[in-house]
Amino acid sequence: MQGFHPVIMSSSTTYVAQAINGTIAERDTFHNFYECWIVEQNQHLQELISASKEHDGKNSQVETDQQSVDERILHRLLERVINHYEHYYRAKSRWAKNHVMSMFNPTWRSSLEGAFLWIGGWRPSMAFHLLYSKSGLQFEARFAELIQGLSTGDLSDLSSSQLNLVNELQREIIREEKELTEKLAEQQETGADSTMVELAHVVTEIMMMEEEMGRVMDEGRVDATLAPKEEGLVEILQRADDLRMKTLKEVLNILTQIQCVHFLIAAAELHLRSHEWGKNRDARHNLHYGELGLGQRQQN
Repeated sequence: MQGFHPVIMSSSTTYVAQAINGTIAERDTFHNFYECWIVEQNQHLQELISASKEHDGKNSQVETDQQSVDERILHRLLERVINHYEHYYRAKSRWAKNHVMSMFNPTWRSSLEGAFLWIGGWRPSMAFHLLYSKSGLQFEARFAELIQGLSTGDLSDLSSSQLNLVNELQREIIREEKELTEKLAEQQETGADSTMVELAHVVTEIMMMEEEMGRVMDEGRVDATLAPKEEGLVEILQRADDLRMKTLKEVLNILTQIQCVHFLIAAAELHLRSHEWGKNRDARHNLHYGELGLGQRQQN
């Protein structure tokens, strides 16, 4: 794996730096940051695929010294990939403090991705479904080797102790996931509490009286009423993102290095392809309804 070189996260990191320095508007940059980040994720995916192929192509009876070298290279690659995920969540946390609503309804994700979102991101328990799905597919593909007692090294080769650890972790993550889901439900219910109902009534009366000065003055009251609700959402989003990173790291801690490579390949492939499929479907959908609208106008 001598062809590996560290991927410098210049593009996505630059957007974060520009937002911090105030050289560009923060609200407009997270979409650009995200697009750069997934380009970098695709670069990491190519490295992970190369590493898995090189590992599969080597004889299992390699020299101990060479194994140590390969393990160090894999370790550095895995470290870069994990750091890249952490880089994403640090940037997301920064933007969420000022624009948390956009994190719950992200315009940079397709409608397909949006349908599967949980508190502004992927549901942590999906990591286990991903692991079991990939493990099953690799088991079917390498069944002949496994029944001969050969070690494949990939996710088809999970040991009983690993499966027990995964099962224990899954129960823990599902419990924490449920707690956060309930916490979000409580926060969402504040959207109809007495402060919101009263404010909606007052603003409606002002609008009916068409008092422009009063309307401007009441914007401050609207912001003041929404502020604690936004703060609550920021906290819940941060806890959800922390749980996502915790799940990822704990799953990887159970796996061997090469199994980590296979898991991260599956995760990146699913994320990148879902993003592409969703964007393409949205484009076709918009084109279709755009053509329908044009046809109706021409008929009129």
